[in-house]
Amino acid sequence: MIYLNRNVTLNQLKEVVQKNINHNINYMSDDFNDAQKNALELFQKRIYLEEIIEESVAFNKRISWDNSNPNLNLTTTAEELIEVFKLRSDVYTSINYQNECPDTIEGLNFDKFDKTSAIVYYKRDRNISATCRLIFDSKNKLPAEEKFSFDYMRTKHKRIGEISRNIVKHTTNGLNLDFKHTMGGIHNIFVNNDINMTLSGIKEEDFKLFSKFGGIEIEKNLNSYGNLDIPFLIISWNPSLASKFFKKAFLK
Repeated sequence: MIYLNRNVTLNQLKEVVQKNINHNINYMSDDFNDAQKNALELFQKRIYLEEIIEESVAFNKRISWDNSNPNLNLTTTAEELIEVFKLRSDVYTSINYQNECPDTIEGLNFDKFDKTSAIVYYKRDRNISATCRLIFDSKNKLPAEEKFSFDYMRTKHKRIGEISRNIVKHTTNGLNLDFKHTMGGIHNIFVNNDINMTLSGIKEEDFKLFSKFGGIEIEKNLNSYGNLDIPFLIISWNPSLASKFFKKAFLK
């Protein structure tokens, strides 16, 4: 994979592609022009992927991180991000979440919020088996705000963030070890980076577990979540109020 690490190059490529993407060659067939458009659209997505990688890696390298677990890490290389994006795609495809969280490029699940996210992953047997991100509030706002505004939270807290893309490859009975490690990583980021409150959308059926974390409040009940026609909750979580259960199960 060629990694373009200069913003000027990316901007120039985007301008060229955007200029030509809808330009038909009059003396060529419709099939040729359609194929050209599809190729340019794919190349445009490739340029976008390079942009996401560059900005996400730079953002994660600035995160304050106090971690002693060698299998739990922040994504600070292009190769790690690609593995994370592949895992997201694989899991969302397997659980039929692609309509709500579609791949930007087939087999790679990423979006603009990765640019301002602390992205953690856990490795098992040398492969990434779980990942989660904590999106820092920015001019893009936060993804769940397509369903419910967090402006009232911004008036109460200096810095908020959203927990999302909480992915585990292997499901197990009981509390999943990979999930425990990634949520411990999110707690680590919260306490070391001056975030005051986190928010997230979860399935209603998962609230029993999250309610044990301490500092959890239901902000909104939703009958559905975008294209997911199942009950969802918007919850807030202040990890500084973590319960004894969370500290024992997730931080040790």
